[in-house]
Amino acid sequence: MPPSVEVPAHEPARPSAWKGRAVAELTEARARLLRMLERLGEAELVAQHSPLMSPLVWDVAHVANYEEQWLLRALGAPALTGPDVDTLYDALRHPRATRVHLPLPSPAQAFSYAARVREASLAWLRELPEDSGAPLLRDGFVFGMVAQHEQQHLETIAATLQLMTASDWRPPALARPRPGRAAWHEVFLPGGPVRLGSDAPWAYDNERPAHTAHVDDFFLDSHPVTNGDYAVFVAAGGYEDARWWTPEGFAWVRQEGALHPLFWLPQPGGRWRRRRFGWEEPLPPDEPVQHVSWYEADAYARWAGKRLPTEAEWERAASGLAPASRTYPWGDSPPRAAQATLGGDTWGPSPVGAFPAGATPEGVSGLLGDVWEWTASTFGGYLGFQAFPYREYSEEFFGTDYRVLKGGSWATAPVAARNSFRNWDYPLRRHIFAGFRCARDAR
Repeated sequence: MPPSVEVPAHEPARPSAWKGRAVAELTEARARLLRMLERLGEAELVAQHSPLMSPLVWDVAHVANYEEQWLLRALGAPALTGPDVDTLYDALRHPRATRVHLPLPSPAQAFSYAARVREASLAWLRELPEDSGAPLLRDGFVFGMVAQHEQQHLETIAATLQLMTASDWRPPALARPRPGRAAWHEVFLPGGPVRLGSDAPWAYDNERPAHTAHVDDFFLDSHPVTNGDYAVFVAAGGYEDARWWTPEGFAWVRQEGALHPLFWLPQPGGRWRRRRFGWEEPLPPDEPVQHVSWYEADAYARWAGKRLPTEAEWERAASGLAPASRTYPWGDSPPRAAQATLGGDTWGPSPVGAFPAGATPEGVSGLLGDVWEWTASTFGGYLGFQAFPYREYSEEFFGTDYRVLKGGSWATAPVAARNSFRNWDYPLRRHIFAGFRCARDAR
């Protein structure tokens, strides 16, 4: 359970207009949740569609319980539920594969709980000081944390829907994809000091503290590897040739019987189709490849005579060289529809080169949105890291077991999309919306 905090300011803090942003982000997250799940029946909401994922009804009530803990109880508001509910929705206590066996509420009860918590949170928000110096409330941090948490679970829900076997389900709407207009090339990026991480008000603890590191000169692909690019690797027998894989990666290939990315469907004549949520369609060659593991990304890069970029190199490409540092690849203004595929409404990535306005000044495109990009780096805390407001968000996962992903995907909300944002997962994971781009040393 989160600690209760003193609501009045206990240290000076500058006034800020964070309440309006908090309401807007919470409202957008909840509207998206309802939009995503409105066409699903009770059977789909309570079933476990994959041992990798929770029943959807668990996610709905989990985001509500997280909100109750942090926006109500931690800020001094009356509790709506008790410790037994907290235990039920403790993600570390209950692995995803076991959650279907928990005494979960009905979908109606879960949605009702979420609505009651949100009503109480917004009412309590109106009573809170906007200029508090309490760590949770400074610049509305805890409200940003909860809004991002809900949106991150909506991306998880999207992954669950992709794994769902009900063939008659379709996304509620599909935004028309923008045309691609990119020719592949490498971009030379001079090395030097790079400002990594962030001290922005709503940045997570694992992004802090912002600091400077040195990066050597390197080349980076101008856009992520596409389906068409990756199909050449598959056709060349890449999955059968141990030369391109780490020992762990090739052992994974053998164990899984992997021959191509997840959800690809081979067709006669070397053609491909894919399963995209509830239907099959031709594989678009100009979209970034997605649903590939770190092992697959690393093997392709080796086959191509390259490597995966480090996290620092990726962030150098997105943010530029210090002392200047961009929040987003194009600058410091929040994402617009003309700059990146974000927010989930496309239900898939856009063709590469679809957003010239989202490219960096040096000509690297597609760094934000479309697909998460695997990096060569393992996940750990920066020097001076301090867990806040609870160690289970980041610190529990530090170590060599996880690889860092950067940039967000088409299913990532703008509130959780920034150069400094750090995602992480096991190198064998490929049901997530992950792809990659390649780098090489400049020698």
